[in-house]
Amino acid sequence: MSGLLGGIEHIPAWAALPVALLLVLGASIVLIGALGLLRLPTFYQRIHGPAISITLGTGCLLLASMLYFTAAQSRLVIHELIISVFILMTAPVVSMTIMRAAVYRDLRARKHEAGATAGDVYVIPDEPDKGVPGHE
Repeated sequence: MSGLLGGIEHIPAWAALPVALLLVLGASIVLIGALGLLRLPTFYQRIHGPAISITLGTGCLLLASMLYFTAAQSRLVIHELIISVFILMTAPVVSMTIMRAAVYRDLRARKHEAGATAGDVYVIPDEPDKGVPGHE
């Protein structure tokens, strides 16, 4: 990799070690999130793996990128902070919206086995709603 920056061999050791650790940590967190997505049985359990790994794993990868390019260019590089703020603001909202849409779908379809009623927060009524147009 001898491109514009000269390659990783020109990065000082004080920056190379944290970059490598952050990359391994971030990749491990993303891998664990992906395995959770594959292995957990219900939708409501599967959504937690990616929701956590998006914020924490991506944060580690962006910190590694910021540190690497700061050391490689001998100046402060903070473009990744904008990406981090965007991800930290949008990822939890998107995950919560997807989960609420799934709960609404399962309650409307009266799927007792889907997991929407776990924890006794939501209850599926036994009979159709009376007085609501279309449910008489």
